[in-house]
This record gives sequence, structure tokens and C-alpha cells, in this order.
Amino acid sequence: MLVDSHCHLDYPDFDSERDALVARARQAGIVRMVSIGVRLSQFERVYALTQAYKEVFAAVGVHPHEAGKEGLSAPDVLVEYAKRDKVVAIGESGLDYFYQHAPREDQQRSFRAHIAAARLTQLPLVVHSRDADEDTLGLLREGQQEGAFPCVIHCFTGGLELMQGCVDLGHYISMSGIATFKKSEELRQIFAKVPPERLLVETDAPYLAPAPHRGKRNEPSLVAHTARYMADYLGYEFEAFSRLTSENFFRLFSKVTRPSGDEVAAASVAA
Repeated sequence: MLVDSHCHLDYPDFDSERDALVARARQAGIVRMVSIGVRLSQFERVYALTQAYKEVFAAVGVHPHEAGKEGLSAPDVLVEYAKRDKVVAIGESGLDYFYQHAPREDQQRSFRAHIAAARLTQLPLVVHSRDADEDTLGLLREGQQEGAFPCVIHCFTGGLELMQGCVDLGHYISMSGIATFKKSEELRQIFAKVPPERLLVETDAPYLAPAPHRGKRNEPSLVAHTARYMADYLGYEFEAFSRLTSENFFRLFSKVTRPSGDEVAAASVAA
């Protein structure tokens, strides 16, 4: 079995075939998916999917791109949403200095509020970091001084220092389809240095489809391509790597219900 630890199933890209998309994920052995919130104003759309599909869970948060319009200065609203049964993570939040769709100050303020919410709820913080390694690690370290909280750097594309700093804090590192791209050898070498118990896999669908589907719309079923590619690169049997990353997922996303024996058996047959 496999899980997709980060996707955006509420996006309009999937409106015409969401049932079929979830069915394809099941057929590929994907037993759990976390659909990630990027705007509080649209979170009910994300949460509705958790009620429609047993495999789907949700994260609640404000993406750094939206921090100028919907950024938070306090954790209270996130803590309240986190009381819902299938809200299993805080985010995605973080810093994006590549596009800078929101002022850095707004991004940092909102990021601090999300860190506080993760600490208060003990739900994992899902972090987006692009061209912001130093500040991302600095704010995570700052937040840790007030108390420990679980965390994953999703779609990791940062440098060795960010990876090592996050691992030292007890956080997780997630690989997306980018890890399969020809020009990502330096990134793959960083993943090879991540302790195995800290690795996750994701799609970030509808973005970043792995090879050989690069350039096409991504979807949760394709997480298997990334897992298979990286299992081979890191020297694992595919089944062993699937078990490893799935166990890591359930350890971090502890509020996600584990699949039943029947679900696991069905996923094994399908995959």
C-alpha cells in the first residue's frame, strides 16, 4: 500500500472526474490521501471531500501565496478547525521568496501563527518552502523554543542545510515528482542522506507529475511512480519502500485512521 501525503483534490482541475480519480488511486494501491488547504475561505470545499471519500483527509491552512489576503496573525481559527474529525494537519503554510505573491512580512507572520497552531494541536505542520531555506529553518527553530510540534517539509527542493536542520528538529522530508526529473540529481543525493524513518512521498497534484508523465496533470495514483523511482535510487525493493514511507506517514499524521485489513488486501491486489 501507499499514501499520498499531499495533494489538492478540491482544485477545479478534477471537477469533471473526481470519482474516477479516487477510483484510480484505489486501483494503484493508494489507501490514504491528504487534501491540503491553501485558503480558509475555500476550506469547506476541501473538507467536503473528506466526507465523500473514506480515503481522503484534510489539512487546514493558508498558503504563503495567500498570506497577503488571508494570512493569519493568531492560531485560534486553525485550532478550531482542527477539532473536526478528519482534519489531520495544519497547513500548508511557510515561505515562498521565489514568486513572492505576498509580502515577506505577511508570510512570516502567518507562518508563525501556523507553527503555534501545530504546537497547540500537536497536528503536523505542512510546510511550503521555496528559495527561503534560511528563514524557514530560522522560524521553525524559533517555534521549537516554545514547545515541540510535528512537521513535514512538503515537496522538498531545498538545500542540505535545510534538510539537516529540519531532521535535527525531528521533522520529516517529503519527496514529490520533482525527485524523478533528470536535472534533480543533486536533490536525489540530499534525499539519500535523509534518515529513512523521516521520508515521505507525495504528488502535490495537480502539479509536478513524475516521469514519465512530466508536463501532464498529476493525480494521487501517480505517487506510485515517484515511490518506485526513489525506491530503486535508494536501493530498496518497491514493497519495502512503500511500507517504510506509509509507516512514516501514519506515525506523523497520527490522527489519520489506518486502513482496515480488507483495504490493505484490496490495495495489495490492485497494485
